[in-house]
Amino acid sequence: MWDYSEKVIELYKNPKNVGKIDDADAIGEAGSISCGDALKLYLKIKDGIVIDAKFQTFGCGSAVAASSILTEMVIGKTIDEVKQITNKDIIEELGGLPPEKMHCSVMGYEALEDALGKYLNEDLTQKNSKLVCNCFQVTEAQIIEAIKENGLKTLEEVTNYTKAGGACGHCKGAIQAILDSTLGTKKDEPKKELTHTQKIIKINNILENQIAPELRKDGGDIEFIDLVDNKVYVNLKGCCSKCKNSVLTLKNFVEQTLKDAISEDIEVINKEED
Repeated sequence: MWDYSEKVIELYKNPKNVGKIDDADAIGEAGSISCGDALKLYLKIKDGIVIDAKFQTFGCGSAVAASSILTEMVIGKTIDEVKQITNKDIIEELGGLPPEKMHCSVMGYEALEDALGKYLNEDLTQKNSKLVCNCFQVTEAQIIEAIKENGLKTLEEVTNYTKAGGACGHCKGAIQAILDSTLGTKKDEPKKELTHTQKIIKINNILENQIAPELRKDGGDIEFIDLVDNKVYVNLKGCCSKCKNSVLTLKNFVEQTLKDAISEDIEVINKEED
């Protein structure tokens, strides 16, 4: 059972400023219904001051509470003051959130960022950045920003704040690489050159113990076929062989994991597509 503050419980039961503003000067959106949480934020602005704010949200109690408190935080503030609000401010106003619900505060921040960007005709969001998590549409820039803004140190914390890696898990290797790079903890030591036999043993071990277990969670699997130079031939099986995202799985998860562990020259090829 997650531990919620009295403020979160209060606003979940009796949220404020629910609804829409028909003549809103700015509308911001974040999340998506398909991902489980979505927020639409409406702002009414006069003489550079937010005079009204309302929201519509689809999600859990924490999402409702975070959206509600955000509207209270922006009303009466100037645009410059509103631009300074972060997800940490939202969390503080709520009296804290469980680690697993931190992403609700980030969703509020992103909706606010989106609304202000449209109003000011500026791109304040990170939507054009490289997509890392296909399940929750989380970009590399959003992950980096969450790490820096909230002092995140672990993969689990990144998932709690952004949801990235919280579904199929195929992007966890890429998220960890971003985390290491951002924190400066990634080792720059050159990888030890392996013999052909050593490469085969290591590749097979990674496929069996790291990659296959993740694929099996979604009814898929992977089989190691052969290694020719730096080309790793595999066979995607089960649901993975029919999945429309099989190419993304192969490149963003399988290939990237092997590149990180063995060599940047590694190329993974699905034998059935070869």
